[in-house]
Amino acid sequence: MRGVNFVQILALVGTAHGFWRMPCRERVGLARIDPLVNFGGISEHSHTIHGSNGFGETARTAELLAGNCTTCGVSQDKSAYWTPPLYFKDASTGEFEIVEQVGGMLAYYLLYPNAGETKVTAFPTNFTMIAGTNDLRNFSNYPVPDIAKSNWNQAPYNTQAFLRQAALGFNCLNYAKDAEGSLYRHFLPDKTYLDENCADGVRFEIMFPSCWNQSAGVSPPDGKSHMAYPSEVMTGDCPKGFDTRVVSLFYETIWNTTYYKHRDGEFIISNGDPTGYGYHADFIMGWDEDFLQSAVNTCTNDSGQITDCPLFDIQTDAEYGSCSMTMDMPESLTHDNVTGPMATLPGGCAVQSGPAPASSMASGATSAAGTSAHSTASSSAASSSITSTVAIVPTLSHSAGSTMSYSQTYEPGGVFAAVQSGSSFSDSTTSSAAAQTTLVMTASSSTAPSFVSTSYSTTTSISALNEEVIVNEVFWKEEVITVTASVTDTVVVTATAAASAKKRHLHEHQRAHRRGHFA
Repeated sequence: MRGVNFVQILALVGTAHGFWRMPCRERVGLARIDPLVNFGGISEHSHTIHGSNGFGETARTAELLAGNCTTCGVSQDKSAYWTPPLYFKDASTGEFEIVEQVGGMLAYYLLYPNAGETKVTAFPTNFTMIAGTNDLRNFSNYPVPDIAKSNWNQAPYNTQAFLRQAALGFNCLNYAKDAEGSLYRHFLPDKTYLDENCADGVRFEIMFPSCWNQSAGVSPPDGKSHMAYPSEVMTGDCPKGFDTRVVSLFYETIWNTTYYKHRDGEFIISNGDPTGYGYHADFIMGWDEDFLQSAVNTCTNDSGQITDCPLFDIQTDAEYGSCSMTMDMPESLTHDNVTGPMATLPGGCAVQSGPAPASSMASGATSAAGTSAHSTASSSAASSSITSTVAIVPTLSHSAGSTMSYSQTYEPGGVFAAVQSGSSFSDSTTSSAAAQTTLVMTASSSTAPSFVSTSYSTTTSISALNEEVIVNEVFWKEEVITVTASVTDTVVVTATAAASAKKRHLHEHQRAHRRGHFA
């Protein structure tokens, strides 16, 4: 058993009534399947899929709940979470290969009620939604960086079009510097910038809308028209007609772009997007509805740790790590190469950098041609014939997120403040009989500690895609802390870029195994 006395993070400040981070450290699949956009068919591009092994071409809540396992940390969560993965295109060969995904993904469940209310509504049965716009390749109508949020109540910022793009983030990770804020940068930096500045990779971030129009149903054909963003993306007021505030869902996925630092090429999302403007994410509710509402009402701890919710059954590494798809791979995808090297993106999806919206690659939605390691020249030529020039995106230099106080509302680029309290928890992944503990003490300080949420930061060893990757998860940072940790944990002392005071990072080692296709 592991006991930890720690400072609980008050992440995503303002009127949040607690939250939890759902870690999904394993993929349940990597395939061209999207039951929201291509129900019963094949998707134009590949997706990295997490959650229930009941996922499939026609999945909804019933199918997900019928799955016998989930790759996420709580056994009751049979939801499906998926996003397009990141690929690297080698300049010398012209071939694509998938970038290493570090530590799976995180889904934040943030509990923001409407102003003057306390209730947050759980996702209902068969609830689905999509965030982001697949074919978008331009965000030129808006300044970089974002204008002050106090001006978001005027045109052209007081629109859902602006809020949808402000809900995207591409966080440049460099653990030697103070962290950038979430949703600070709304485009994927080019490779030169990533190589020079993002020593620990890039974290893709996306916020889902949280204002629901109940009369529009739980799953409209477009996956979007029943939902809207509040006026400040994460916080703020819901637009008229979208009065029900559901759980605010936020995804984070880290990609090991550092591995390609000494290779010439570019990074491209699986939908053929080198800009990041077309990044998107999908969700299908896979909880028992009553159980999720109980969790929303009960699990309001500010630590964000699933272990602090008494309702959750926490899975071991072995349990979520052994979960894989139960459905048979569709025949047309049997030989689909989704990892590379390959001459085209999976599905023959064309690279289109804009600024015009991307056109659909019809052949990619119906055929797996051109996606094997031995893609034909004709399919490669077809793809390149509509491939546009290298993407041109703005440059937005590193900026440490400003620390937000308890009473403030979130601002773009903000790093969230914390409150101090004590807590302890047991970790079901560690046997109490086998556990050993080490007491790590810091020197006392006469000054009050400074607390900064790190959101979810990871580092990874450089390795081939088929090898295990050691992931170090940073749960918090602070100046003074006393930690009791098992021998599988390490405490590393680093100095921040902003001050000479030392801060301690508690790292939890996990293994993220490569899981491709429907293994």
